[in-house]
Amino acid sequence: MSDRHATLASFVDDLQAKGRYTFRRDEALEALAVSDLALKNAARRLTVKGRLALPHRGFYVIVPLEYRVAGAPPPAWFIDALMRFYRRPYYVGLLTAASLHGAAHQQPQEFQVVTDGILRPATAGRSRIRFFTKKRAAATPTVSLKTETGTMRVSTPEATALDLVRYASAAGFLDNISVVLRDLAERIDAQALLAAAREETELAPVQRLGFLLDLVADAKLTEPLATWLRDQRPRSAPLRAGQSSSGCRKERRWAVAVNQEIEVEE
Repeated sequence: MSDRHATLASFVDDLQAKGRYTFRRDEALEALAVSDLALKNAARRLTVKGRLALPHRGFYVIVPLEYRVAGAPPPAWFIDALMRFYRRPYYVGLLTAASLHGAAHQQPQEFQVVTDGILRPATAGRSRIRFFTKKRAAATPTVSLKTETGTMRVSTPEATALDLVRYASAAGFLDNISVVLRDLAERIDAQALLAAAREETELAPVQRLGFLLDLVADAKLTEPLATWLRDQRPRSAPLRAGQSSSGCRKERRWAVAVNQEIEVEE
């Protein structure tokens, strides 16, 4: 930025007046023409006053008055800018995406984001952002949703359903996932589900998802998926990963060993 500001507070006020709620350390250094230490001290003072939040070193979030008690605006306000700061492809996924698509059986306790590399959790005020690693994250089908400050990438209902099964422990395990899928099924398109499944590098999540969807939705929804999967000749997969399936009944349509009985809450 070429504009010079006397103080960090005036720089922050100017950004907010323009509708921006994030900035990088290098932007502030250029705008203020101060040393890194001087910026750090000024930022610390504004953080103590509740004017700034710092989810990652070098990346600042401006806190408007209505979010002072919460300590930061919602992650949706700044996740796109944060991931550009990280220089990582991303999408909002799992339970957070399911909630955005209307499957709000319970609000997620963390903001869940999928990217292609390992990132530590980030905290801004009361919000916790948790990152999940997926090598081909950039190939996952997504939609762009409007936010208060711009847009963010969110996995499609179909890709969300697959990720819920892939990261089952982060989604509350199979009973909770089944409840979410029951609500999400209304938004899932059979052909889009098949297209999302084709992007998977493993068949087991597809098998598990097909089995669960048959429990909570019309079987017609999964017919194209079942036909495609049959041609892949998948090996039998345990319904609950990491748990023995010895002696369990086998479900032929999805080649799943049912090592957990699913209870779907009403």
